[in-house]
Amino acid sequence: MPELVAPTVRLHAAWRDARDDWGPGVHEDGFGLQPSDEVDSPAGFAAWVARLTEQSDQSTPPRDGRVRCTYRWIVEDGAVLGAIALRHELDDFLGHIGYGVRPSARRRGLATWALGRMLDEARALGLGRVLVVCEVDNVASARTIEHHGGELEGVRDTELGAARRYWITL
Repeated sequence: MPELVAPTVRLHAAWRDARDDWGPGVHEDGFGLQPSDEVDSPAGFAAWVARLTEQSDQSTPPRDGRVRCTYRWIVEDGAVLGAIALRHELDDFLGHIGYGVRPSARRRGLATWALGRMLDEARALGLGRVLVVCEVDNVASARTIEHHGGELEGVRDTELGAARRYWITL
């Protein structure tokens, strides 16, 4: 049975397996990975996990240009299957929630399951509604969002291409 876990250095090898499943240089939604993050070495991976942990910490002000964000990895039997992130407020580019499931673990309902759990966390934070964005041609993600009551606001052009914008009322 899958679980959502906070990022941890304990899963370094499992995370690298998930990254390799996506392929080199492919963006993985929900992980908070930046192009400047060096995640292959134990020290680099630990620094990245520490940044994610800090960004989730309510007692630490977010760094310039960032918003508070809760990161969770979708893990089953020691394997990292994907990730989901809940931004505690909107920024100019992203929605509240972003997620991704590694290619070999898709079509199992993991994104739908993880989004449901993260919506519970959004409610606990006191959010009344959340914005969830997906690529315009990602039908599976659109269905996942619609399953949880997402109402399409529209489609907007972004730096990464056209994106559907859905609002989910909590």
